[in-house]
Amino acid sequence: MLNISRRFSYYWLDTWVLANVIQLATQDFCRKFLNLQNDPCGRQYDQMTMAARSTTANIAEGNSRHATSRETEMKLTDVARASMAELANDYFNWLLQHGQTPWSINDANHKQLLQTNLDKPTYTDDVLHLSAEHILQQKSKYDTWLTTNDSITAARCLIVLCDKLIMMLNKQLEKQLASFTEEGGFTEALTNVRLQHRAEESVQEDAPLCPQCGKPMIKRMAKKGTNSGKPFWSCSGYPDCHGTRKIE
Repeated sequence: MLNISRRFSYYWLDTWVLANVIQLATQDFCRKFLNLQNDPCGRQYDQMTMAARSTTANIAEGNSRHATSRETEMKLTDVARASMAELANDYFNWLLQHGQTPWSINDANHKQLLQTNLDKPTYTDDVLHLSAEHILQQKSKYDTWLTTNDSITAARCLIVLCDKLIMMLNKQLEKQLASFTEEGGFTEALTNVRLQHRAEESVQEDAPLCPQCGKPMIKRMAKKGTNSGKPFWSCSGYPDCHGTRKIE
């Protein structure tokens, strides 16, 4: 049976938690360091904060569509990944504007950030309250770099976090694709449910068994050919089995 109840399920995703940390940090960064001199029209502020918001929103919406459309779930996860790449490029450009570069992968700050992992959430029935607490606690792990008045340090830190989230989203997409390959999408699930229901009805109607596989058969109506418009018995295992019988 289909299960379409997924409310709040994305609150347990590490990708969604880290995306919220980056969104909060980006909002702080823009309020603190963008001004009328370097962003006179406010477009940079809008673009950076919207890219951060797009990431959290698409992770949430994609996960919420898991049961009804695996294809949409993967597409929205990919949009989230693209938005994060866009935001990382904005921080990269900020460093270039100031004649600076991101941290080397051998830099102690870079290594420490990569080794700082998120805690697993332990929500009970108070999900909204506890998830907000959890996000703020995770953000505090990076406050040494994020709450500084040095925009270069903050931008360098956020580049590392953006890249880390992109790698996490890559793995999430791989799992979604594997799940889709194995289980199919919503359309396939609906077809299976419908065929199962019709098979159960056929059993109640004392339908004959398929001569090829032995499954109960279903009454169908021929749509083309010389028998168009005439009823016939078709295997309930179709399309895996093409067994048919004439209705006497």
